[in-house]
Amino acid sequence: MIGRRALLAGWLALPMAARAEAPVGILPIGSTLRSVTLLVGAPAGSAIDQGARAFVPFLERHYPRTRVAVQTRPGEAGLVAWQALAEADPAARDLGWVATPSLPARIVDRPGCASLMQRLRLVGAVQKEPVCFVSHAGTPLGSVQDILDRAAEDAAALPLATPPAGSPPHLATLRLQKQTGMRLNIVAFPSAAAAVQAAEAGNVAVAALGLTEAAEGLRAGRLAGLGVAARTRHDAFPDLEALVESGLRFSATIWRGIAVPAGSDDSRVAGLRAALREVADDSGFRDLGLESGFAAAWLDGEAWVARAEAERAEFAALWRETPWRPAGVG
Repeated sequence: MIGRRALLAGWLALPMAARAEAPVGILPIGSTLRSVTLLVGAPAGSAIDQGARAFVPFLERHYPRTRVAVQTRPGEAGLVAWQALAEADPAARDLGWVATPSLPARIVDRPGCASLMQRLRLVGAVQKEPVCFVSHAGTPLGSVQDILDRAAEDAAALPLATPPAGSPPHLATLRLQKQTGMRLNIVAFPSAAAAVQAAEAGNVAVAALGLTEAAEGLRAGRLAGLGVAARTRHDAFPDLEALVESGLRFSATIWRGIAVPAGSDDSRVAGLRAALREVADDSGFRDLGLESGFAAAWLDGEAWVARAEAERAEFAALWRETPWRPAGVG
């Protein structure tokens, strides 16, 4: 099966007309193209950047007469891009590629960001991705419950790798630790790729990752899946059990979608919302999700805001008990 990176690279290499069944380049006489910028809070070429660029052709397909240019604004784990979006002129048509729980986590762990949610308007999310737990292919572990049982005996002997502190998988392990009352030996790596490499090499006992980050290793047999932090199994990996099946009622989900500056025109937001709903229902986008490790799913802006606010309250309490990074550090 084609790996996620190869799929995205091949997709992005195609001419625009070949990416969409109804390319926006074919327009009625007299029509004009709207140019919009999608701000992405990650380095160029990173997995987040690649994922956003793979989404763009679908947005262009369903958002008529629009061309989308991706602009990366790395820094502060997404915060630099989201602050730039909040400060943008609503008439400039800037969009932001936003992920939760990353957005509410940045509001908690970076000082001076309390008003950021009010300065952004979450239009809707189109991707849903669970955090998963994996290990080296030769692991004796069979489930996440095995992790907890062994940690109860000797947590130090069971290093658990995650991407950087404050990332969704890292936050998920802190939440799991709090929920179970178990002390886990959490080791935050400088990148998701480094955490994957450590797990594949057997240098750590377990890794918590976004499913898109683990997908290639799982399919290649370099990683063994121990479970997805979700209520149901994921269609991309139907043999990977949901944590609830092993008696652990715990979920950790990453939602990704589009935000605009808070003062954006209602009619524009309504048109964008309709386009995003169509993206979530697009069969090609669903196929991309199955290959990549996310699920194409729609979450309306109001429901997304409510979810983000609940996460912010949970993370604020978690931060007071177990701060995951020094306040103010980049």
